[in-house]
Amino acid sequence: MTRTEAQVRSDIGREREELAGAVEHLRGSLGEATDIAGKLQSKLPVVAAGAASAGFVLAGGIGATMRYFARRGRDRG
Repeated sequence: MTRTEAQVRSDIGREREELAGAVEHLRGSLGEATDIAGKLQSKLPVVAAGAASAGFVLAGGIGATMRYFARRGRDRG
C-alpha cells in the first residue's frame, strides 16, 4: 500500500496537532505540580506548627527548657 504525498502531509499535520495538544496538557499539569506557594498557603497553620515543633526539638526540646528555668531559679534565689 503506497501513500501519496498528500496523505503523508495530512498524517504529519494531524500528528503535529496531537503533539501540540499533549504539550499544552503537560504544561498545565506541570504548572499545577510546581505551585508550591498555593499548596503551602492552604496548609499554612499546619506547616507553621510543624516548623515550630521541629525548631523546638532541634534546639534541645524539653531538656533545654527545663535547664533554662532551673538556671533562672538559681540566679534569683
